[in-house]
Amino acid sequence: MAPPLSRRTLLQTAVLAAAAPGISYGMSGGRAVAATVPAPSAWAVRPFELKDVTLGQGLFATKRQLMLDHGRGYDVDRLLQVFRANAGLSTKGAVAPGGWEGLDGEANGNLRGHYTGHFLTMLSQAYASTKDVAFKDKIGYMVGALSQVRTALRGDPRMLAVTGKFGTAQENPRGSYQYVDLPATVLGGASAITLSAWVKPTHNANWTRIFDFGNNTTKYMYLAARNASGFPRFAVTTNGPGGEQGLDGTAALPLNQWSHLAVTISGSTGTLYVNGAAVAQNTSMSLNPAALGTLANNWLGRSNFQTDPVFAGAFDEFNVWSRALTAAEITALQSGRASATSAGRGNLASYDFFETSGGTFADASGRGLTATLRRTWGGPSHAGFLAAYPETQFIELESMNSGDYTRVWAPYYTAHKILRGLLDAYLHTDDARALDLATGMCDWMYSRLSKLPDATLQRMWGIFSSGEFGGLVEAIVDLYAISGKAEHLALAKLFDLDKLIDACAANTDTLDGLHANQHIPIFTGLVRLYDVTGEARYLTAAKNFWGMVVPQRMYGIGGTSTAEFWKARGVISGTISDTNAETCCAYNLLKLSRTLFFHEQDAKYMDYYERTLLNQVLGSKQDKADAEKPLVTYFIGLKPGHVRDYTPKQGTTCCEGTGMESATKYQDSVYFTKADGSALYVNLYSPATLNWSAKGVTVTQTTDYPREQGSTITVGGGSAAFELRLRVPSWATGGFQVTVNGSAVSGTPAAGSYFTIPSRTWRSGDVVKVTIPFRLRVEKALDEPSLQTLFYGPVNLVGRNSSTSYLSFGLYRNAGLSGDLLPSLTPVSGKPLHYTLDGTEFAPFHEGSEDPTHAYVRRSEPKVVFGGTDSGVANPAKSDGTTLLDEIWAGAPFSSKSALVTRVQSTVESWVTVGLLAQADGQKVVTTAQNASYAG
Repeated sequence: MAPPLSRRTLLQTAVLAAAAPGISYGMSGGRAVAATVPAPSAWAVRPFELKDVTLGQGLFATKRQLMLDHGRGYDVDRLLQVFRANAGLSTKGAVAPGGWEGLDGEANGNLRGHYTGHFLTMLSQAYASTKDVAFKDKIGYMVGALSQVRTALRGDPRMLAVTGKFGTAQENPRGSYQYVDLPATVLGGASAITLSAWVKPTHNANWTRIFDFGNNTTKYMYLAARNASGFPRFAVTTNGPGGEQGLDGTAALPLNQWSHLAVTISGSTGTLYVNGAAVAQNTSMSLNPAALGTLANNWLGRSNFQTDPVFAGAFDEFNVWSRALTAAEITALQSGRASATSAGRGNLASYDFFETSGGTFADASGRGLTATLRRTWGGPSHAGFLAAYPETQFIELESMNSGDYTRVWAPYYTAHKILRGLLDAYLHTDDARALDLATGMCDWMYSRLSKLPDATLQRMWGIFSSGEFGGLVEAIVDLYAISGKAEHLALAKLFDLDKLIDACAANTDTLDGLHANQHIPIFTGLVRLYDVTGEARYLTAAKNFWGMVVPQRMYGIGGTSTAEFWKARGVISGTISDTNAETCCAYNLLKLSRTLFFHEQDAKYMDYYERTLLNQVLGSKQDKADAEKPLVTYFIGLKPGHVRDYTPKQGTTCCEGTGMESATKYQDSVYFTKADGSALYVNLYSPATLNWSAKGVTVTQTTDYPREQGSTITVGGGSAAFELRLRVPSWATGGFQVTVNGSAVSGTPAAGSYFTIPSRTWRSGDVVKVTIPFRLRVEKALDEPSLQTLFYGPVNLVGRNSSTSYLSFGLYRNAGLSGDLLPSLTPVSGKPLHYTLDGTEFAPFHEGSEDPTHAYVRRSEPKVVFGGTDSGVANPAKSDGTTLLDEIWAGAPFSSKSALVTRVQSTVESWVTVGLLAQADGQKVVTTAQNASYAG
């Protein structure tokens, strides 16, 4: 038997055998569109493009408008700040958003750049949906800026000339990792010395160096802009920090202002001057430059201690003299260039920074010691590299064994967001520059990862947080479908996490303890890999994984995870906290559900889609305008009395990023078409118009769903033949009806399926009315049936109450024959979908308020009550918690009162027989049921 093929061989085979991209799946007329991801032949149904579905007025449009206004008004130079700084380009005075997007956020901003990708996707979807050129213009501006960034990163650093103290100056933007490298002989072995510099710091980080001359962290001489107390410090040592002989200032240098610093050493006396005044003197110094010898590292702006930050700010006129200037000479330097004072230029080195371009600085001392601008991390390994931080995060990940987000925080996750944003910019605006940037990123990733051993890749992708790569595989496969480059397909397979894939393919649940959002998007990528490789384990793993989460780890609103992680299968009540349902998880589960539906038209996927979109996703967006923040939750706590936080971590988390995306693509799954165009799927009931140009018709839904219990679908334009497949929600257990032009359509709709109107030639003006009666029902926590959440049709209702303990309610008291529990609640006048029960208002989860909420309540039915009439009998329960009333109402809906009474009689008899209910009490229960009045 031949030995099994290694992953390396399989990847080489993929590179050689990769197929060319397929035809366009854009359903806007069958035309081939360059900026369209080609359709996988495996998809039995296909989506329409966002531009082909117009969202009408209603709940979704209202939420979307808030995000459109935010995107239209936000200054994108703020997002580009970290990219430009990393490349040493002008940041145009912009201030990064903060939080996770900037150098001052969590883990030193190690995730910076991710938010820019999200924003590009949001803008792209907004443009596709509205055709508002304001969004397209912003996209073009951002893509152009990122193109400049990539060019700058690939080349040597270039001077950023700014207005200096006396002319031009060299600025190091914060986050640029740039420094000036001076020749080794700059100190000239002098025993007496003066070093003088004008500096304009722009950040208050401690231990940033104005200059640092040394070999390592043992032998060096430096001037720091700020010591641990925030004051300037000069030090020289040949024995590390413990042997430093120093001079410390007495006040901090002001930010964004020019300050002059000078240090003199003569004999045993060292003096530190700030703005011409001596602020510190040490008369017991035994060290000077001569004691250090010739040093290897002679830097302006960089420290010999690798963990110290790079100086952020500008340099003007740096001089070195082989003597100690007098106090008067130092004072004279305040009023003009050294060359115009009695001190003259430094005779060891003199840099005026007169240059306005290039990456070198001339020495005017006469010694010809040209200085060079460099980056601390060198340069990117491949021309396609694009990021808002150095490539060092990617490099360091390759040797890590465990996660540490303060060192490396998911660099490939961030790469995914940028890549996705660029792809979306290309797909929705046809900007070829965006495709070029996206292609370059994948070429760069392949150049790195294809050289790593399989074991290294498996270790990397299994590391929590640091190894997270989000939906990168999906994006790479989408690019491959456009580019047809075999290396791109091979790259996508390099992210296979075999341990996870194999377990899920075998339907072995290993999710307990895993980080939820690190793993959910992996499976959407696997489905896309199946699409282009036909490798069955990918699709099987994804389907099985979905079933491990839905409903096993799903809360009523559709979300999953607690404090970002999964617990054991079936544990719901035991995980409820203030940190449930990370919003990114909902976003990614919707993507996965949608993608699986393309392969298997099981209504459960679209049932989940409606549940999560209409509840968690809508509810994660606050109903409030804000120019600075998207106002989207990170976690949606389900603990009693939880108040949603719409501005976590300064508003730039992963969830606010995906939240921006969600709010600009609400229409993406309303309609699908069968691959051959013979059927139209109506998955969601939403006011949305489809321009199905391939058929020459429009399909418009007019509805205020979910405030309306149904939808009216009107065909417009020309005529076309197709089936109409209408989703019957799993909760719609009775009364689902369909008419065409006023006539009922025959057939029996089954909850949790699609009801088909057979193929016919539809003509302009044809009207389909869909009636979907709602009823109030409960869903029980899998591990604690008495803990329940309320649904009215598709709408999750939450109690608004400041109590931090579970509220206790009974719901059977006025239940209708249909099993509808709504009659036990009282409608609130003028507020659709609002009800009160025992003094607590229940409102739709999708309302983005800051009211304290109760998503779950305790079910308590102490007495047997029918139609508001109390039988006086205690409601008995079985050992598993099932009560007499539970068992009676489990038989709903009832066709008539007599059918209900018959159910009551048979249930009572069985309970009396096994000793759970006394005969006399049983008769009281039956009599009460017979005498009570019921709603329908």
